[in-house]
Amino acid sequence: MKVLRSLNARMDLSLEDQQYYMNLEKGYDGEKYFDSLIRPVQNNFLVLNDLLLKHNNTTFQIDSTFIFQNKLSFYDVKNFEGDYHYIDEKIYLKGQRTEILNPMNQLGRASSLLQQLLRSHGYQMQVEGFVVFINPQFTLYEAPINKPFIFPTQLNRFIKQLSETPAKLTMKHKKLAHLLKSLHLSESPYSQIPDYSYEELKKGMLCRYCHSLSIKIVSRWFCTCNICGVTERIDDVVLHAVEELRLLFPDKKLTTNLVYDWCKIVPSKRAIKRILDNHFQLIGEYRWAHYVDKK
Repeated sequence: MKVLRSLNARMDLSLEDQQYYMNLEKGYDGEKYFDSLIRPVQNNFLVLNDLLLKHNNTTFQIDSTFIFQNKLSFYDVKNFEGDYHYIDEKIYLKGQRTEILNPMNQLGRASSLLQQLLRSHGYQMQVEGFVVFINPQFTLYEAPINKPFIFPTQLNRFIKQLSETPAKLTMKHKKLAHLLKSLHLSESPYSQIPDYSYEELKKGMLCRYCHSLSIKIVSRWFCTCNICGVTERIDDVVLHAVEELRLLFPDKKLTTNLVYDWCKIVPSKRAIKRILDNHFQLIGEYRWAHYVDKK
């Protein structure tokens, strides 16, 4: 999502890639909101977010996993907005025949694979999965009552139930959490990243709040975003630009000239060099000189 966020500001994405990116952002917003609701009561259980796991050569993703005293629950968070119909095990936009992917299919697959994975590591625990519709502007008409759905109007009761869940976690539960974390895959096979090159991308410093290339220098030490109005220290914005640059081009050597060209609006290479000297280690000399993380 971070890569697509940068590319969306720096190049013209196809309509398909734009839609994919916007869905990622919306899904992420929903997961963050779900996390904020859970945080006050999560002393009763262990929480793992965004697990990408593999079992029997099949990869599956889980938004939130809760390890309780006697069971493991996982949650697929959906940030759908609008009116939908549930018809014949399928979900449609109300008034249309536009079908969306039924989250029950993903839930059942993940539940089966997670149960198998746990057993393969010697854990015999009850596993239950739920779909959480987090957006208050969501309605699902004719939803069956026997599906593991949690609707926006049920969230307060759901949180209350979590707070009342018995809490007697042991080292065994913590070992399970560490196991699942160790099995997490850092690279997703489902990533949809378009081809791009350094030369074709627009240069400038990306605002970390509104994700636009609208930052301007307003003084020797500060800069402001023309879109959202946030003011930050130039050093912080340059370091954010360096982080973005390394994310997009991990094989490029970090040099003063490269960062100066990437940031575009910083008035002098001397300012860039000062920031890099303060936060990174310079190795090599002359044209081979470049920066690496400090040891």
